[in-house]
Amino acid sequence: MSRYRPPEKPGSKYITPEGARRLREELDHLWRVERPRVTQAVAEAAAQGDRSENAEYTYGKRRLREIDRRVRFLRKRLDGIVIVDRPPSDPNRVYFGAWVELEDERGELVRYRIVGPDEFDMAPGYISMDSPLGRALLRKALDEEVTVEVPGGRKTYTIVGISYETAGATG
Repeated sequence: MSRYRPPEKPGSKYITPEGARRLREELDHLWRVERPRVTQAVAEAAAQGDRSENAEYTYGKRRLREIDRRVRFLRKRLDGIVIVDRPPSDPNRVYFGAWVELEDERGELVRYRIVGPDEFDMAPGYISMDSPLGRALLRKALDEEVTVEVPGGRKTYTIVGISYETAGATG
């Protein structure tokens, strides 16, 4: 079996100001705090002698590679990202950053915020614009129905609310 993995399709390049701030803070923490701390630990472990049987040294080097890989990813991602900090010209349709209230076939209400792939794990109710539901909702208007294929079959939702709240809003 080969180690080749086809390149992943890059996620959408849009992000909220809160998401961009979080990525910058993570990059800063990794580069200014975590990496120097791990580098110091590796240097101390290396000073102990035989590196081949030194678990602290081996783990430290592995952790440094993980940090460097994440730092490269964050720098590259932040360079090509578009921060969306204004509501769209048509607030009656679902676009990036919208809070969407949906009603399913049983009359149950759910509320989601459409965000970029780098931030959907930030808070409950955030879904990626690249997810099946996120893609189905984009450009839809109030009272429109969307049908999405979910693990349990098809699910139909009706859009009952669309809003564009500013930073600090919660679902």
